Amino acid sequence: MIRVLIVDDHPIVRSGIASVLASQPDFEIVGEASNGADAVEAARRVAPDLVLMDLRMPVQDGVDATAGILADRPATRVVILTTYASDGEVLRAIEAGAVGYLLKDVPHDELFRALRAVARGERYLAPVVTERLMSRYQQPARSSLTDRELDVLRCVARGEGNKQIAASLAIAEPTVKAHLVHIFEKLGVENRTAAANVARERGLIAAE
Repeated sequence: MIRVLIVDDHPIVRSGIASVLASQPDFEIVGEASNGADAVEAARRVAPDLVLMDLRMPVQDGVDATAGILADRPATRVVILTTYASDGEVLRAIEAGAVGYLLKDVPHDELFRALRAVARGERYLAPVVTERLMSRYQQPARSSLTDRELDVLRCVARGEGNKQIAASLAIAEPTVKAHLVHIFEKLGVENRTAAANVARERGLIAAE
């Protein structure tokens, strides 16, 4: 029997997942949680074999909750189940210790197959997630970022706001915002700090 803890901030989603898993004889729902902090506490209390973890939740997100659960119970298997598949979120989840990453539109049969594989000690990434990661590393950011985007990144790394960047580069502020959108997408991040950190790590801009 695979003991499962379901973590999602939407009650109807938790109920739906529980109902789907209950149709299978080898899954037992041992608990539910509506945010990351409650998930860490629930994992201590019910000792699940596997945690189905949402990413974006109040109080504490799924990545931090994953790290917290695994700090207490390293043998627990955490599978991310979310609607988001950005490169940055996938990598953060994996770095925190998640061994599976699925999207919420996953067919039931694939969900069962993935959870059983993870429970056996394997890893499982949704095909679309695998494709995104492969594409990311097959097409390095250095070749996809334009010279102007690199200029904007350098300004971001210095802590400049959009108005300062616009003045520094003699471009309009809406143009700066457009460049930032493209930079975030290409680097697989969601904010300025992450963009600067990733750019330094990859040698796109000089470390200061």
